[in-house]
Amino acid sequence: MCGRFADPNRRGSDEEFSEIRVDPLPRRWNVKPTQDILIFGKQPLEPMIARWWLVPSWHKGELKDWKAATFNARIEEAQSKPTFRGVWKYGRCLIPMAGYYEWTGETGHKQPHFIRSAGNEDTLWVAGLASRWGDLLTCTVMTRAANTSVQEIHTRMPVILNSDERDAWLGGSNDLEIGASARLYHYPVRSFGIRDDGPQLIEPIEG
Repeated sequence: MCGRFADPNRRGSDEEFSEIRVDPLPRRWNVKPTQDILIFGKQPLEPMIARWWLVPSWHKGELKDWKAATFNARIEEAQSKPTFRGVWKYGRCLIPMAGYYEWTGETGHKQPHFIRSAGNEDTLWVAGLASRWGDLLTCTVMTRAANTSVQEIHTRMPVILNSDERDAWLGGSNDLEIGASARLYHYPVRSFGIRDDGPQLIEPIEG
């Protein structure tokens, strides 16, 4: 799963972010479900702001009435699940991250780990689905079975795409093995609370 992540450096020199350097969101290191996040959709890519917790377009009632935990979607199931199957066809998007967090250990003694790219590219480009519910754009992070680079930390991981896979995903690929070759590395970080933020959250500590 993916329940917390760090924003990418949107004010760097990365070519992908050159058009959004005036982005209204400040950089955050503890992004949580239901917060607004940056996503990219359409081709050519268009930056958008979406609420991280997908609400399907057919939902009736108030926002608070949508109780399902749809901040993640399993790639193995999304194509057939009523909540996601419409946006599987028409709502593909990319969600940029600097990295994400997972926890190990027993309740009360959980150890957070930060997981980031093991390659030269600082930004993780994660497959997502976006749904417009009324006037509100919402989204979910796609997950898959963890590969060997992170499976000792968690059994699941986000679907992280290379440049060819990004085009394929946005183009409607049904390849359930997409993102399997993502190269990641992880390290323990200090415990932090729900309201904590700042670059110190991703600083490594001795294991």
